[in-house]
Amino acid sequence: MEWRKYAEQMAVLARHLLAQDSLQATLDEIAASAVKLIEGCDAAGILAVRKGRAVTLAACGDMVYESDRLQGELDEGPCFDLARHKDGERVYRIEDLNQPQPAWERFAAEARKLGIGSMTGVLLYTDEDDFGALNLYARRPGAMGKDIETAGWLLASHAAVALDSARTIDQLEHAMESRHSIGEAMGILMERHQLSEDDAFDVLRRISQQHNIKLRDVAQRVRTGRTDPA
Repeated sequence: MEWRKYAEQMAVLARHLLAQDSLQATLDEIAASAVKLIEGCDAAGILAVRKGRAVTLAACGDMVYESDRLQGELDEGPCFDLARHKDGERVYRIEDLNQPQPAWERFAAEARKLGIGSMTGVLLYTDEDDFGALNLYARRPGAMGKDIETAGWLLASHAAVALDSARTIDQLEHAMESRHSIGEAMGILMERHQLSEDDAFDVLRRISQQHNIKLRDVAQRVRTGRTDPA
């Protein structure tokens, strides 16, 4: 590994990730960048565990989806265990899947059928949050040497910061969209039923509470004509 060149690539990647326009775009770019920048990596994905289920957040390469699906069905596997913090590990490396894997015997047997020869995974996390595991796949056994742990960790560190920023931006944009939607719905009610601004908001809030529907969803229904409080 040429570390100076890799460090320069990481600096470029950090700026590129922060320039993405959505959380999903950031996730997708992280997976694609791992394949592009990490030597020996043929596919990459980001796996999260939600309510005990394996969820593929991003994938670059078909074997990622198959591996994630397999681990979810078997309830075992290195990516699955890493993403759900089993044993408190933050990184794993399987240099050769042809060698015995006592912790994941069933997964290893099926993974070989998918053409996976070696794997490495790194948690994506900041001091306050975690976003799942970045998993790197190689078809060739022995492709995941010791250096790949450091390379993956460096990429994952930059990626976690970018994800934290992207999530904040997404939340702000979503909040702005919600306010805009609610404002439009209030305007419709005010014009249609001759209501004041406060009364129009009270109508939306009452429907939200009575039917246990989020306020922005009530507003969307009013805007599309699917709900008329009158």
